[in-house]
Amino acid sequence: MLMVMLQMALLIAVGVLWQRFAPAHIAAIAHRRALTDLVFYILLPALVLHVIWQAPFDASSLKISLTALSTLAVSMLLMWLCLKCLNVSRPQQGALLLAATFPNATYLGLPVTGQVLGDWTQVVVLKFDLLACTPVLLTAGILIAHRFGNTQDKIHPLQELMRVPPLWALAIASVLNVTHTPQPELLAHALQTLSGGVVPLMLIALGMSIRWDTLQTRFIPMLLPVCVIALVIAPLVALGVGSTLGLESSTLTAVVLLAAMPTMIFGIVICERYQLDGALYAAAVFLTSILSIATLTIWFHVLSG
Repeated sequence: MLMVMLQMALLIAVGVLWQRFAPAHIAAIAHRRALTDLVFYILLPALVLHVIWQAPFDASSLKISLTALSTLAVSMLLMWLCLKCLNVSRPQQGALLLAATFPNATYLGLPVTGQVLGDWTQVVVLKFDLLACTPVLLTAGILIAHRFGNTQDKIHPLQELMRVPPLWALAIASVLNVTHTPQPELLAHALQTLSGGVVPLMLIALGMSIRWDTLQTRFIPMLLPVCVIALVIAPLVALGVGSTLGLESSTLTAVVLLAAMPTMIFGIVICERYQLDGALYAAAVFLTSILSIATLTIWFHVLSG
């Protein structure tokens, strides 16, 4: 696992270097947004369509979703309780709630689990994310951001869900799956080719999203609960719930690793949109990502031991 994490770090470093030395005629943030939009609107939906179309829909799908939902609920509750002991502003409270609750299940979970466990984990990652994390983020997460942020914009969580291309791809792929529609060979090759770009571009985009200037000493007391909840307690909850539900051992390992991923990158966009403390959230992403090199390695050895 440690070697895999170091390999991932190399691709992330490419993104960091690109952020620093990108051609001056286009702003670095424009490069990042173009890359993330390409993944979000084209490549990731292609991967979802390719994998879910052929994936088995059985009891494990519900178990994965319930395990992920339980993990999110416990993480959010624990962070909310911790906030009662912290003297922080409302925008900081919202940022910390999001940071502790939502793992980087797709952008980092997809390459990590694929490398250490195999390509079969793609379907587990997509079910974990699209049947739990993304819907909760774009409903409860948006409501939290709106409540604690400084924006007066009206929110429509269901409309937010309707604007997510991977969820549309999930719906289409599910219909094609349950109707036993065969996947044409030509389309299968095209989807597979597009899917191949998801992992490297995700990791490069992750590197381009890292903000080195955000990890300030004053943030550390606020970030410690986030790190403990996201990297230790969340995977413990996933392990307990998944075991209770009877998830098969290899699937359970994948789900626990996904729950142990660092803070979700996409939350930075939500913080910017709803005027939460984006610098604090970015610091949480940076710190949990660094610490996860060690914690994910430990979790993998515990689960495979």
